[in-house]
Amino acid sequence: MTWSVLHVIGIIAYAISGAFVALQAKYSFIGIFVLGLTTSYGGSIIRNVVLDIPVSDIWERQSLLVVLVTLTTILFVKRNWIHHWNRWGYFFDSIGLASFAIQGGLLAQSLHHDLGIIILASMFTGVGGGMIRDLLAGRTPLALREEIHAVLTFLCGLCIWAGWSSPLQLSVIVILIVIIRMLSVNNKLKLP
Repeated sequence: MTWSVLHVIGIIAYAISGAFVALQAKYSFIGIFVLGLTTSYGGSIIRNVVLDIPVSDIWERQSLLVVLVTLTTILFVKRNWIHHWNRWGYFFDSIGLASFAIQGGLLAQSLHHDLGIIILASMFTGVGGGMIRDLLAGRTPLALREEIHAVLTFLCGLCIWAGWSSPLQLSVIVILIVIIRMLSVNNKLKLP
């Protein structure tokens, strides 16, 4: 798998995550689009503000089209399929978490920032959109309830700072993050 494939999977995963939270909250189709777009792009907006980069840089036609097609498809999903999200939601959310955290770290590294800023960019990009989604849905943000969630973004930032940048290395980071997160969710592991 190449990095671009993982990134598209992350975008789709976060769009689905936002849409299904909107469906669980019984929001209208506007709510589905707002939460889907917020989850997909909210972290990047926060990251760009922190890095003092124009927010308009996040809008790529291809990724925006992927998100809009995903959200439109979800409008036609039967509402009784929402319970499947409980089973697969953490898995897809983990892919999005890893790919977005990597994206943030890579951007900060390309701007020659130090370790602290790389980690902050990874964290904001990885969990920012989900936090905004949860706040708009009237829920406590997942990153504040599940400690491992934000800690994994630090791991992504450290790997980027250490020079991991090849598609194989980035794929390994995503796989490790997904495995660690799923193990923590399935075993209800909490940090001390």
